[in-house]
Amino acid sequence: MHRKIDTSHIGPAYGDAAFARYTKDILFGDLWRREELSLRERSLITVAALVAGGHMEQLPYHLQLARENGLTQEELIEAVTHLAFYAGWPRAASAMDRIRSQQ
Repeated sequence: MHRKIDTSHIGPAYGDAAFARYTKDILFGDLWRREELSLRERSLITVAALVAGGHMEQLPYHLQLARENGLTQEELIEAVTHLAFYAGWPRAASAMDRIRSQQ
């Protein structure tokens, strides 16, 4: 089983206690720890899904997690460049802003 993801940032700010519990226990406590995909692969998939869906508010946390899971700045930029042609240029441009702001 993969290492446990730090969920200390999840708390009252998440609002509903059940939602916070599901996030900690199921999303990060179970799904992210499955071994069929590496943490690196899960991070790349998650970043791609967030960019494609236009969910920029969640992106900074997952960009940092992607770096912790072994993705480089160059790989993240390349992934978002590739996504620009499938998910849309404005979404990719917004993601690039977030990537560069965390350098």
